[in-house]
Amino acid sequence: MDLTTTYMGMKLKNPFVPSASPLGRDISTVKKMEDVGAAAVVLESLFEEQIIHEKFEMDHFLAQGTESFAEATSYFPEPDMYNFGPDEYLSHIQKCKEAVDMPIIASINGTSTGGWTEWARKMQEAGADAVELNTYYLATDPEKDPREIEDNYVEVLKAVKNAVTIPVALKISPFFTSLSHIATRFDEVGVDALVLFNRFYQPDIDLENLEVAPNLVLSSSESMRLPLRWIAILYGKIKASMAATTGIHTSEDVLKMIMAGADVTQLCATLLQNGVERIKQLHDGIVKWMEDHEYESLKQMKGSMSHRSVAEPAAFERANYMRVLKSYQ
Repeated sequence: MDLTTTYMGMKLKNPFVPSASPLGRDISTVKKMEDVGAAAVVLESLFEEQIIHEKFEMDHFLAQGTESFAEATSYFPEPDMYNFGPDEYLSHIQKCKEAVDMPIIASINGTSTGGWTEWARKMQEAGADAVELNTYYLATDPEKDPREIEDNYVEVLKAVKNAVTIPVALKISPFFTSLSHIATRFDEVGVDALVLFNRFYQPDIDLENLEVAPNLVLSSSESMRLPLRWIAILYGKIKASMAATTGIHTSEDVLKMIMAGADVTQLCATLLQNGVERIKQLHDGIVKWMEDHEYESLKQMKGSMSHRSVAEPAAFERANYMRVLKSYQ
């Protein structure tokens, strides 16, 4: 059974790629991921705030402007929340490369063009096979022109592409007025992959202390439908690879994403909940389904249920919205 796929020009043995998460902090866990079948791994993101914190006093950073890709500049993590300093992160890349044969994808969440490019270059020098730009930006300023926001994304991508020779993936949110348009712009700039989608963890309110508090809620399989729809719509319209992330918990979820047009599926919540051994269970489940349905390779099914391939493309559009509402009993 041929489960091979190509992602950002890298030939992978299967589509299982653990996404950026705490699981990537430990070398032994990274090795175990490979042993149970992971084809590549995305390391936990290095935040530019960590780099700035190491270089400057906190007062200096808090005086900086608010126009950035960071989640928020009014809420700055305490030093003990950092798992790696910037130098430790680069060392971790090197150690991972020495420990495993699968590709190591570094991840960075930047706040300035210079920060993105400098550290993407250092990650390449440390041995990363690719870099994923984890763009986490909330457009809260009503005076900010949306075109300016999109241009900012494009300029960061251009700068990083010019700074490194390894593949560059862009992890984006679904919050664009025209996702198809901006995806095409990224494609024109030469992005090697789009990771759909960055899952924004929503804040909660602590009623006792009257504080805005973080509240981590892991995804479920229902969460996969948003990336499923957009991967299906974008398949065949852009040259870049596509990675599906958010809500991928079962073998069936993986199969659906491949049929929609994804090259790989990034796994997080299911590994946190079930352990990295879950990768082998997903692998075995896919093999069994393919045997039962007489598929010999993932290539046969890739994109077979995409927008351009299905008999009724409107199923991905407004007609499906009306149909779902009318189907409820």
